[in-house]
Amino acid sequence: GLDIAKNIFHFYSLGADTKVIKKSLKRAELLAFFANYPVSSIGIEACGGAHHWARELTKQGHQVILLNAKYVKSFVVGNKNDFNDAQAIFDAVSRPNKRTVAVKTIEQQDVQLVHNIRQELIETRTALVNQIRGLLSERGIVIPQGINQVRKELPSILEDAENELTALSRELFAELHEKLKTLDTQIKEHDARINRLCHQNERSKRFLEVPGVGPITATIVAADIGDGKGYASSRDYAARLGVVPKQHSSGGKQVYLGISKRGNRYIRTMLIHGARAVLKNCTNKTDKLSLWLKSLIERRGFNKAAVALANKNARILWAMASKNK
Repeated sequence: GLDIAKNIFHFYSLGADTKVIKKSLKRAELLAFFANYPVSSIGIEACGGAHHWARELTKQGHQVILLNAKYVKSFVVGNKNDFNDAQAIFDAVSRPNKRTVAVKTIEQQDVQLVHNIRQELIETRTALVNQIRGLLSERGIVIPQGINQVRKELPSILEDAENELTALSRELFAELHEKLKTLDTQIKEHDARINRLCHQNERSKRFLEVPGVGPITATIVAADIGDGKGYASSRDYAARLGVVPKQHSSGGKQVYLGISKRGNRYIRTMLIHGARAVLKNCTNKTDKLSLWLKSLIERRGFNKAAVALANKNARILWAMASKNK
């Protein structure tokens, strides 16, 4: 079990005589230590830097297993400290039913980087729009909700000489407007970059054939799933994304709740948004998928039908990745 950190790493294992081995290592010493260590299975909690160290240790011949952080937490015994964390990782990686995370390549992480930056820009833009609407409402000017409403209304508000905006406030709102336009431009640039990445990668390009999957979903799923071999089955992948029901069963009685919402929230959101778009356009269609969705909407409602399609799409994407079809 290896508990990684920024500078000091903690190692826990059992020797041939079942003697406990504990060791703390500085960052610069880690690779040299494992280069002279017998080839082993090394468990690492999936956190910041875990994929980098997994790749480096794999180059040395070790088998690196990344573990879900929530799964590891249940194995911590006693108070939290670094060696107890390393022991918990050791105990967790020794279990047959461990919850693992596939090691990502540097190219997969590059795609995730583009998505992370784009998502941060979107969140910044949303906060800016809310700030503009809030500050204008304090001056008796109300703009309806929505980014497009702010884009449309703000220029005319700035040009209206009869409202209560002073010269100073008008100047400041003009600066906020320019900031909004800059954010729009940056987001469009990232959208274009994602579209190029999607068509440059064979896997994400094939993912576009799935209804409800566009370039954004295709690229982030391709970066997350890889060749699909990090997951035992399509059902396992859907469960890791949290688009399956939570269960609270006892005494032989099966009780299912809302979706579990485990795993990657961003991918789950993209899949459900894509499913909603398919559902909204299936009304006048007669293909097999549309008929199934219309029946599902009538029986279970729009939201549950959207989650069901998201689950179905997650399974299809896993099958396409793992079987190269």
